[in-house]
Amino acid sequence: MKRLGIGLLWLLWRLLPARGLGMLGEWLGMLLYFLAGGRRRIAATNLRLCFPELSELARDQILRRHFRALGRASLQDSVSWWGSREEVERLTHFEGEEHVREHLGKPLIWLAPHFVGLNIGGVRVTASYAPIVSMYASIKNPIIGRLMLHARTRFHAGEAGSEMYSRQDGIKPVLRAIRKGLPFYYLPDMDYGPRDAVFVPFFGIPTATISGLSRLARASGAVVIPCITRQQGGGYVTRFYPAWENFPTDDLEADTRRMNAFIEDRIREIPEQYFWVHKRFKTRPEGEASFYG
Repeated sequence: MKRLGIGLLWLLWRLLPARGLGMLGEWLGMLLYFLAGGRRRIAATNLRLCFPELSELARDQILRRHFRALGRASLQDSVSWWGSREEVERLTHFEGEEHVREHLGKPLIWLAPHFVGLNIGGVRVTASYAPIVSMYASIKNPIIGRLMLHARTRFHAGEAGSEMYSRQDGIKPVLRAIRKGLPFYYLPDMDYGPRDAVFVPFFGIPTATISGLSRLARASGAVVIPCITRQQGGGYVTRFYPAWENFPTDDLEADTRRMNAFIEDRIREIPEQYFWVHKRFKTRPEGEASFYG
């Protein structure tokens, strides 16, 4: 059944242009809004926690747009899996490239939070700039997992290609790759449990947050450049922000708060495009009840 689904997606990619895939994906997303009750409830809980000032109707409107954005990204991801370099570059444009050029070839961390265009943006930077290093967590569908790994490495095969490591591999191989000049496409804004995490505010809620950005920047001497990919028009825009100054500091928690505050500001700009279906507040301080029931 899983292979049949991938085969159908490949057929759609062959038959439809990227804009057509996006339109069909938005329809699919609205269907999932009604069918995926568990994920819808998780996303609704996250939105209630993060936007208590909004009415229930306003939050539900964001939620519906979120599922449309998810559906769109899920079908347009096929361009990054199978499309040519030219097709990938045509789908996703860059902004703020001037913030990147002087740092290429030097220790560099791209802070890439979990917006729905995350995977497409990651493939775009490998197609147009250079090999990268990144980490991944295992997902339930191994076929999708292999396709995502293939997409992030296929434009730079061979000894000088991109390097992908599982979270189980630890941070040492990533650190070696950063030091030799591979940009680290870093996704640290999910709840992986209490290990290596600190509780810092995220939308005013104490949130278990991986503190690796500060520690890696210190150990590698890398600069941090945020990299946000958002849906815009019929395609995507990957925007690079100025390199962070005075980072890292001697205060690990302050550095991690800074990261969360930056992500929160970007979410407020495009709230429907953040990955709300993840249990971002799953890990709670000792003695505190779960938000998800």
